[in-house]
Amino acid sequence: MSNETDADDAEGSVTAHRDGAVLRVTLDRPARRNSLNHLMIDALVDLLTDAAADDSLRAIHLRGAGEDFCAGADWVAANSGGPRPRTGNLVRRIPHAAHRVIELVASIQLPVVCSVRGWAVGMGCNLALAADFTVASTDAVFWEPFVDRGFSPDSGSTWLLPRLVGVARARRMLLLGEKVSGADAADWGLIHQAVSPAELDDATEMLLGRFASGPTVAIGLAKQALSFGQHASLSQSLTQELYGLELSCRTTDFKEGLEAFRQRRAPKYEGR
Repeated sequence: MSNETDADDAEGSVTAHRDGAVLRVTLDRPARRNSLNHLMIDALVDLLTDAAADDSLRAIHLRGAGEDFCAGADWVAANSGGPRPRTGNLVRRIPHAAHRVIELVASIQLPVVCSVRGWAVGMGCNLALAADFTVASTDAVFWEPFVDRGFSPDSGSTWLLPRLVGVARARRMLLLGEKVSGADAADWGLIHQAVSPAELDDATEMLLGRFASGPTVAIGLAKQALSFGQHASLSQSLTQELYGLELSCRTTDFKEGLEAFRQRRAPKYEGR
């Protein structure tokens, strides 16, 4: 994997760099609150796809440059000028672009930690909700303005919100366009934690440090089982857990965990 990937230097980019076992991915378009153009979305798909196959990675950090996380997909740029696309353009294109980003964040067998300052809007909000752990400043704002802008919700919002905060609050956000502060998002269970702006970096690094030194295979399998369990019966979930257990018990980290327990010391996991 290259150390840096540029989506579009003039109009915004997605950059990624390795920090030990952590891949730090930055949405870098601060002049537009890091709203995502087509090339940035394509860059995210490529980065996350590569990360999924990189055995040396143990965690992913997703963040925005500047004072905001992400103002969503740049619909203004996507609908400005040029010939009108033929009917069915969204149905053909979006499953391989914006939808694929959300699926990758939610399903990649690496823990994804998202840090949110300022605005997390539309697809930007759903990116944060799809992450395994999102830490936000108390004054951050989560907003799903789809209906307010005249179109129906997308990027996974109708799947993510009811599962995280229930149908009633999902309606408030999706049908009424209610803005939710970082503090309220944490109280609702929409995100993992809200902290003061000054504490955001430290709180994020604490999580990343824990995952970067954890049993990566077991964490990935647990993430997969949690996702599977949201649409499965108890019996199906038990079977899924059993296969995960079979795999994780064959790892070096499992053996290290047992040995550390016997020796009454902290384990030193290698992520394998």
